[in-house]
Amino acid sequence: METAAAPARERKRQRQSEGGAVPSMTAVGGGEAQYVYLPIADALKAHGVRVCIFAAVSEIGAAFHSRGTDFTRTLRVSDQSRSTGISVTFFANDTALLPCVRSSGDVISLHNVKITSYHGEFFVTFDKKSSSFALFEGKASTESRPYQTSMKYHGSKHDDEILTNMRMWLMYPPPEGVGLKDLELQLRSVQSDLTFDLVCKVLHVYAAPSGEWIFYVWDGTDIPTTELQTCLNTEAFTPAPLHLEEVPLPREVLCTLPSIGTILRIFSNKFCKEITHLQRDIYWARFCNITCKQEFGIWKGTLPPSSRVRLLSDEDGSVVERLKMYESRVSTKVHRQPMAGLHKAFDFTDVKFKRAGYTTLMESLTDKRVTHKLKTLVRVVSAFPCQGSDLHSLLTSNKYCLRLTLEDPTARIHAYVCKDDLVRFFGGSLTAAALTRKMNMLLGVPEQAAEEGSPVARNPPWIWCCLKSYRLEKEDPWGSRRYQVFGTEVRD
Repeated sequence: METAAAPARERKRQRQSEGGAVPSMTAVGGGEAQYVYLPIADALKAHGVRVCIFAAVSEIGAAFHSRGTDFTRTLRVSDQSRSTGISVTFFANDTALLPCVRSSGDVISLHNVKITSYHGEFFVTFDKKSSSFALFEGKASTESRPYQTSMKYHGSKHDDEILTNMRMWLMYPPPEGVGLKDLELQLRSVQSDLTFDLVCKVLHVYAAPSGEWIFYVWDGTDIPTTELQTCLNTEAFTPAPLHLEEVPLPREVLCTLPSIGTILRIFSNKFCKEITHLQRDIYWARFCNITCKQEFGIWKGTLPPSSRVRLLSDEDGSVVERLKMYESRVSTKVHRQPMAGLHKAFDFTDVKFKRAGYTTLMESLTDKRVTHKLKTLVRVVSAFPCQGSDLHSLLTSNKYCLRLTLEDPTARIHAYVCKDDLVRFFGGSLTAAALTRKMNMLLGVPEQAAEEGSPVARNPPWIWCCLKSYRLEKEDPWGSRRYQVFGTEVRD
């Protein structure tokens, strides 16, 4: 008698705790709860009625404090009936009670939620007192047990079949299915004017006075080197811009940036709700439908009106994959060097400190020491002066300096070559013709296009170079810090 009455009491307890009768839940033989899951498209017709939904998570919002006493998080979920999805907002008095989705594409089961609308847009209301949820791994898993459930959640034996069908849809989605991307690239594979998705870590967000937003993003890889289209003799009037010079970052922000891998700036003219979260903390995100182009040899990302930003969990599959690649890269000395320069011979220069380790420009910029020395691998983007006759005057007068603009995948800097270091840099007091030949080699100028005053397409080679930093003003050591080339000689 006691055994037979127990399931009945449990069903009564569920009905009371879940706030009354639930049309989407029925009792089957043996007293087990059987939930009827509605496709999202059908659930939208049941306005104001409690329903159950099995769907895939397509977007993950950040958890933050609501206007009241609760914490809140919004997810967007999709299924076969509505691939565009619908938003679900959760509330809890502790962030640990909110759904912690490991990866977009994971599956969520929602019990006793209501469909509501606001200004013609439908969304799902999750009541913390009566609703419940369970999270399952997505298409790459066969595990039927949820990795997170709310306290009131009770599954049924038929959930496994629904979960399998959902994973099959995720594995072979229709053209408009959840998570299907036309093209997903890493920074190392970026191309000009190509629309693609980018999974990256958002390191910093800057709000420009013009209303423009600038995202500083990174994925651990190096963006491709660019072919430069410039007139060599314009450097005196319009110096090549530095990588982060357009919007100088405070040193406290600069020192938090990774020292290996390119940091891309993505520009947007529109505000999105994710910006609020990205300003508070560092998140991984998926930038959907972005484009990139080159300006003065520097890559720049753009968010068109059709673009979207989706926050990702640190356990998202794409995030885990990129972190593994980065850890593998930094574990090997040679792979820390520029990706574009791997397996290439750097025989254009001789350096004094042959046994010194490799240092990126960003490692130097963020070094705690104002003055220090380093050996690095760079390209000479521009030089002033760059003509042989002017360079010959520098060498003979021994009064002025040669200014080089150097770049690697992490940064651009100006570096000066002065006096004895300048003589050594060019291998002695050479003729104007010999100096022109060496400078054109450093700048990547083709021999047949080395005419003065004409635009040329250049692809500078990677060269080893020794640098030392120094300061001009004791009162402003960081603001007055400069770089000087030393112990480096260009080969014939």
